[in-house]
Amino acid sequence: MRRLLPALGLTPFAAYVLLFLAVPTVLAVSSGFFGPEGFTLAGLQVLTDPTTLSAFWASVWVSALTAVVGALFGAVLCWALAALPEGGPIRRVVDSASSVLAQFGGVMLAFAFIATIGIQGIITVVLRDRFGTDIYADGVWLYQLPGLIMPYLYFQVPLMVITFLPAVQALKPDWSEAVATLGGGGAAYWFRVGLPILTPAFLGSLLLLFANAFSSYATAAALISQGSQIVPLQIRAALIGETGASHVGSAGILALGMILVMTIVMLGYGRLMARAARWQR
Repeated sequence: MRRLLPALGLTPFAAYVLLFLAVPTVLAVSSGFFGPEGFTLAGLQVLTDPTTLSAFWASVWVSALTAVVGALFGAVLCWALAALPEGGPIRRVVDSASSVLAQFGGVMLAFAFIATIGIQGIITVVLRDRFGTDIYADGVWLYQLPGLIMPYLYFQVPLMVITFLPAVQALKPDWSEAVATLGGGGAAYWFRVGLPILTPAFLGSLLLLFANAFSSYATAAALISQGSQIVPLQIRAALIGETGASHVGSAGILALGMILVMTIVMLGYGRLMARAARWQR
């Protein structure tokens, strides 16, 4: 009982995970394997459908692109922040803004971009009326798949700052001094000490950004009202039944595919962050 008593504090959290994460996930996935006639594997054919493969590919390349760009910009920002005093005003402002903007997504973010660079957005109107430049001359790109890149980067870069900054701060000045004492220069320090230490944390943060973009739904749903160009939107189309071929079973199989991808990504993230944590103690 003495060993079990401390674990009772986790009961509310365990109940939350069970009721709002585990049970809905099991129900969603199981809906793809049970039909009117009982258990069936026929729903797995959805994963081989060209439309599904195209949606998965679109989700992967958008997530990968925004993850790589967000990780690079975020890493540079982390390096700049690490040189500032931890209690300084700039550092506090950037840390606070990153914490807020990393969670700023969904319909609010979509509306912000529509009001700013949409067809009748402020910047669009100013460029068109005052400078004769129409950013939509070649198509309504904001409301298509490429239009997701900028909104996704809006929360990817702050998320990179939050996750990667502790690793940059873990670089101790003693290490560079030790390299200099042994006759090494700046290049030797980075190639033999700095980069090997930061690489696991950088790759782990990169995988987290990929997972964050891959699972995003609300921002894409608010911007792309027609079609199902990525997997979350294809699940929406299957649930609301806009076409005769859409049904709940398809949504369950698509959810299973997303869960498999997310599981692989998060397992890699866990291993990389466990390795990076050795240098942050």
